[in-house]
Amino acid sequence: MESFPKIISVDDHTVEPPHVWRDRLPSRYHDTGPRIVRAPLKEMTFIGGRFAPKMGAPGDDGPLADWWVYEELHRPLTRLDTAVGYDRDEVKLEAITYEQMRPGSFSVPDRLADMDVNHVQSALCFPTFPRFCGQTFTEAADRELGLLGVRAYNDWMVEEWCGPEARGRLIPLIIIPLWDAELAAAEVRRNAARGVRAVCFSEIPPNLGLPSIHTDDWDPFLAACDETGTVIAMHIGSSSRMPSTSADAPPAVGSTITFANCCFSMVDWLMSGKFERFPNLKVMYAEGQIGWIPYILERADVVWEENRGWGGVADKVLRPPSELFAEHVYGCFFDDAFGLRNLDAIGVGNVLYETDYPHSDSTWPKSREVGEAQMGHLAPDVVDRIVRGNAIDLLGLTADGLWAGAPGG
Repeated sequence: MESFPKIISVDDHTVEPPHVWRDRLPSRYHDTGPRIVRAPLKEMTFIGGRFAPKMGAPGDDGPLADWWVYEELHRPLTRLDTAVGYDRDEVKLEAITYEQMRPGSFSVPDRLADMDVNHVQSALCFPTFPRFCGQTFTEAADRELGLLGVRAYNDWMVEEWCGPEARGRLIPLIIIPLWDAELAAAEVRRNAARGVRAVCFSEIPPNLGLPSIHTDDWDPFLAACDETGTVIAMHIGSSSRMPSTSADAPPAVGSTITFANCCFSMVDWLMSGKFERFPNLKVMYAEGQIGWIPYILERADVVWEENRGWGGVADKVLRPPSELFAEHVYGCFFDDAFGLRNLDAIGVGNVLYETDYPHSDSTWPKSREVGEAQMGHLAPDVVDRIVRGNAIDLLGLTADGLWAGAPGG
């Protein structure tokens, strides 16, 4: 391609610096709120889709790591959190310190520099310590502290990560108190008032012990998103359970089928009736890829047409699921040549590009080259829509692809 558009990545990640909660929580919570502790790694496994680290005591054997400590949670920083810049054979399941990270993982100036290297103009970043939909705070016992933790993260996201230093190139993505839909709605509206247009949510809430979207429990939250134009962003793994087949399956099995939870989730939404009740609602699936979508739409339409009488959806899903998909759902990919060859069956307007910086699957620093290789058969206007145009429309960015609510913007 003579000129590949500047990328707007809708799925990157921030590794929160140590001061996020220390600086924003009341002093009475400094010893109980999220904080960094340097300690040895005793053991760490990732089997059957479950991540299980064990923190050692001072003086124990084992490599030193920086750990987030919060109530009973001990969560180390890992090489998988920030793998870019390392040879693939060096990316292993190991715990690390901030000094062993690429600085762009947690530093705004360094992130912008790494975005420049990768032909990326703007990026939407998911959390690390709160996990992909903020479930860390939902699992905590102290609800008052949990709510303060959610709000502190969102204030840091808007005011610092996406603050003046970012110059509109970092797009805010907030979390919510998942345990209370009314509080979640209030947090959506609080942040929408300062220009935030995206919120994290779980792909499969029941896996977190929460109600499914087939209930009315989430309606206050969904109504707030519908009214404010806030996009619901669901990342793979946001149900705290990556797809796997057995407890002893190696991580390679889950890594191959990471799209599966997105697939299950999308069918949930299409058969829930929520898009009929909340006509302005938009949802996106980060890191789920897109090649699987055409068959699911075909099958969902057949089920809706042939089986809706006994399938429990006749009274709430009033149009074919493929029509609802076209109006409400966005698939996100970073490396999916098959999906791009079947773009007509998905819809040009329903696809977004991402780089997954700084994770092990990231295409950094060759996201442009990957895009050129996989989109070479597409017309320039189609490439522009996928790489940036659809994200601009969905997230309410400026015509230049910047966050419209950025300070000074």
